[in-house]
Amino acid sequence: MTSVNYKSAGVDIEAGNEAVRRIKKAVESTFSPNVLTDIGSFGAMFDLKPLMQQYQHPVLVQSIDGVGTKMMVAKMMQKFDTIGIDLVSATTNDIIVLGAKPLTLLDYIANDRLQPEIIEQIVLGMVKACRENDISLVGGETAEMPGTYLPGEHDLVGIITGVVEKDKAVLGKNIHPDDVVVAFPASGLHTNGYSLARKLFFDVGGYTVDSTLPELTASVGETLLAPHINYTKPVLHLLAKNIPIKGMAHITGGGVLENIPRILPANCAVEIRKNGCPVLPVFNVLRQLGKLDDAEMYRTFNMGIGFIMIVSPDAVATMRDALTNFPAFPLYEIGKVISGKPEVRLI
Repeated sequence: MTSVNYKSAGVDIEAGNEAVRRIKKAVESTFSPNVLTDIGSFGAMFDLKPLMQQYQHPVLVQSIDGVGTKMMVAKMMQKFDTIGIDLVSATTNDIIVLGAKPLTLLDYIANDRLQPEIIEQIVLGMVKACRENDISLVGGETAEMPGTYLPGEHDLVGIITGVVEKDKAVLGKNIHPDDVVVAFPASGLHTNGYSLARKLFFDVGGYTVDSTLPELTASVGETLLAPHINYTKPVLHLLAKNIPIKGMAHITGGGVLENIPRILPANCAVEIRKNGCPVLPVFNVLRQLGKLDDAEMYRTFNMGIGFIMIVSPDAVATMRDALTNFPAFPLYEIGKVISGKPEVRLI
């Protein structure tokens, strides 16, 4: 009689051990002196005493996010070296809107069958992004779940933790009519709208990841995998310069129309100029393939707007001066705050 064990049921413990062996040194290279535990501990320990000395009233800020079905494009291309970068950006950008400095990241990778070489590619992308933004990748979990995921499928989720001085948290409470909306551009779809984008490119258009279109400077797959931009450095730099940013929004799921109202007071709306920030060619292709109107486009996609900030008109010039050393982050004035219920009006 053939014996039945965990491996024959679809879970390979040795593959998990091999994945940890591959990534351990790289992950631990992200650790700040505050990290007190090695990879492999049951939990990650982070020393808070230095924060108590740097902050008068520190408040922890946390968020959880994933990369959605962008992972399926990575699977189609068998290219997993940038999807970890996407995870760091997706989570980090969600807490810097509150003025928080990111400290640690935990990741969760689930799949049907663990392949150490793919896990290594994913995690090395995270490591690169964490090192660039002074984030400690303090731990993670790999879950091999045959039957739950289709062959070759992966899911990727991250939990970010940061800190902000309580009285310096950016909450949008002081936004009022006549303030202006400025934006950092996006690199592409970032990590949102991929279910629709995949349907339009691969089902409606009949393209493959290797297809090239005259409107795009790279293949369809490469265009869709363009890494999500991380805005931590320029945003924290502006805050360190004491520039009075009244509100910030990361343009994620829900696009332009759904994300900006999340930070608006009850008496404020915003007008956004549709061409205020460069609309990337990929969005024009998607619009044509789906015959989509503005409402659908701006509710699903970022439309080239990656991150917005709301400030007084007299702060814009100071912001531009402060960003001189950040040429990769051009600043666009894309709209203004008006009286009304919290919503985005496209003009």
